Amino acid sequence: MSRNLTIESLGRQGDGVASSPDGPAHVPFTLPGETVTISDKGRRPRLERVIEASPLRREPVCRHFGECGGCRLQHFEIEAYREWKRGLVAEALARAGIETEIAPLKSFATASRRRAVFSAVRTAAGPKPGIVFGFQERDTNRIVDLAECPVLVPAIVERIEALRALCQVLAPGKGVMKLNVLASENGLDLAAETESRIAPKSTDRAIALAGESGFARLSVNGEILAQFRTPFLDFGGSAVAVPPGGFVQAVAAAEQAMAERVTSHLEDCKRVADLFCGAGTFALRLAAASEVHAIETDAAAIDALDRAWRGTGGRLKRITSERRDLFRRPMQPGELTGFDGLVFDPPRAGAQAQARELASSDIGKIAAVSCNPVTLARDLSLLVEGGYRVVSVLPLDQFVFTPHVEAVALLQR
Repeated sequence: MSRNLTIESLGRQGDGVASSPDGPAHVPFTLPGETVTISDKGRRPRLERVIEASPLRREPVCRHFGECGGCRLQHFEIEAYREWKRGLVAEALARAGIETEIAPLKSFATASRRRAVFSAVRTAAGPKPGIVFGFQERDTNRIVDLAECPVLVPAIVERIEALRALCQVLAPGKGVMKLNVLASENGLDLAAETESRIAPKSTDRAIALAGESGFARLSVNGEILAQFRTPFLDFGGSAVAVPPGGFVQAVAAAEQAMAERVTSHLEDCKRVADLFCGAGTFALRLAAASEVHAIETDAAAIDALDRAWRGTGGRLKRITSERRDLFRRPMQPGELTGFDGLVFDPPRAGAQAQARELASSDIGKIAAVSCNPVTLARDLSLLVEGGYRVVSVLPLDQFVFTPHVEAVALLQR
């Protein structure tokens, strides 16, 4: 069934929102003020035609837009898009009753994402069985076969066919294989995940192909099959040998902007705690001026941080580390005695339990880094109730053309 609707606003996930007899209708790839025809088949309305377009509509920059589940907002005029994205942070803070300075959205070059997770699946068996390699379509199991991607760094885009060929060797007969690709400083680091065991013959072929293609490392299900060079990233002048498939910030320039904000805020602190520290994104930079105690649940990340610090040859101040699940066992106020600065950078769920404990601490300065404005606002409200003041918030557009927005909030007691 098809029907016409007028789009009234843009929702938090980037979909146009229209009133209908059945309640709000969320229509992908539409903009406020547009009159559109939609189809009600499937789980969500599907855009069939734009009858009257918004003056803010523009031509998408990628041929896969509308199918690929990665980008949702390429059709939105860039300055209006940026203001909307900054507004996601402002709206979340306002709902939590937090009043503070919110800086303009920090933007980055479009083709700058150095990390991506691809999907691969075999096509039906036949005379010429093949592979479909790319990103999943939104809300489906369908994979969009990738020909281009304007948001990835050239080092990845230029190797799409080589990555596809590798998946042709490794992908199981049934099911989807995931391929985590990181453009490190010295080559592509590949970490494949598959539910099926890979035959030795296929493993040998994959290793040979990885070597011929010039990849730095190939891992499958956490096991390193081949390492031609140790992939590393530069964290403020420290070389970090990242673990296979480990978390890193998706855009190097965004990581640098976050780190500059954090280190500037905490530069006069003598002893700093870095919670949810990962492999040392902030810890290694903070150690230029402060002693740092870094906490993370991932053992491989902690090991990478420790090796990177030891490899600096005494250039940095002491970094101690601890493996700990801060969701189940947050640091208590007594444990935080002696620290005059702290940074925390949790996953999307935020750090509610830890924020409650921080609110009772006597730490002078805190930097909160987040990839979710809603949980950030919740955690900040706990700190404000405990006597902290939010000095400023910087939103960052690390994932361009998506509704995901990062933010760095600075607080003082």
